[in-house]
Amino acid sequence: MQERKLLIQQLRGADAGQHVLRLDGPLLMSTMDELYGIVRADDSRLLIIDCTRVPLIDSAGIGTLIAAYVNRQNSGRKLALVGVNDRIRNSLKVAWVEQLFRFFDSVSAAERSFEN
Repeated sequence: MQERKLLIQQLRGADAGQHVLRLDGPLLMSTMDELYGIVRADDSRLLIIDCTRVPLIDSAGIGTLIAAYVNRQNSGRKLALVGVNDRIRNSLKVAWVEQLFRFFDSVSAAERSFEN
C-alpha cells in the first residue's frame, strides 16, 4: 500500500501576524520534514495548524507538534490546533501532552480567540 503524502497549504490569517497551515494527510515520521521546516521558520504572532484533514498521527508527528509548541512558547508566540479528530486527540492524551495545546473547531474560532 502506497503511503499518502502530507500536503501543506500556507495561508494568511484574518489579521496581520496570523499564519495558517492547512494540512492534508497523515502526520508521520515519513511526512514530517517539510512541516517541521515551515514551523521552525514561521515568525508569526499566531500559528494555526488546521488538522481537519489529518487522519492519523504517530510519535514523530506528536514530536513535531511538541516542537512547534516549545518554539512558540520560547519566543512568546501562540499556537492553535484546529479540527483535531478523536483519534489524534487520544494519541495526544496517551502521550501526556494534550494539555499543552489549545484546540478549536474552526480556523475562524482560533483567530477570534487570539484577537488583541
